Amino acid sequence: MNKHDNTHDTIKNALAGNQIAFSTLLDTFWNDVYGFQLKRTENENDAEDITIQTFSKAFDKLNTYNESYEFKTWLITISKNIHVDLIRKRKRDVLDVRGNNDAIKKVLDAVPTAEDQLINKQNLTTLLQHIKQLKPHYQKVINLRYFNELSYSDIAIELNEPINNVKVKLLRAKKLLAEAIKTTS
Repeated sequence: MNKHDNTHDTIKNALAGNQIAFSTLLDTFWNDVYGFQLKRTENENDAEDITIQTFSKAFDKLNTYNESYEFKTWLITISKNIHVDLIRKRKRDVLDVRGNNDAIKKVLDAVPTAEDQLINKQNLTTLLQHIKQLKPHYQKVINLRYFNELSYSDIAIELNEPINNVKVKLLRAKKLLAEAIKTTS
């Protein structure tokens, strides 16, 4: 089975609301989109923001994905459009950078992922040390979710960001945190 078939199955599972499928898509294609945007923007923060928004938009519009295109190509196209919009916004000097507030159709179910299980097993002191190594926006989203126990929608309000951005940031933050835990244990 080639990567395209695997991706196709993963997309089907994601459309059915499976959180692990969303996580898999993020892990599989994050570096492709991030690397593409890093070359374009030559700025790590912009590249990361655009990548988060790309996955946020892709997950929201997953039902519109056409299988005759490579999934990676579709993601890159979305990220190009977001980058172009960002440049336009900056030129207009608009302060309100909150994305469109479409009603989110997909609510990721609360099935604990492998990353969740790994994170939950850590002792608090060690966990806090690992969290401190993350970039500030990932630290914030992890703290709000795990220590303040806020819902996705409450975090979205707190950060003034679309809920799908929050979900993507959390998926990414959990992945980075789990990697940090694995390398030190």
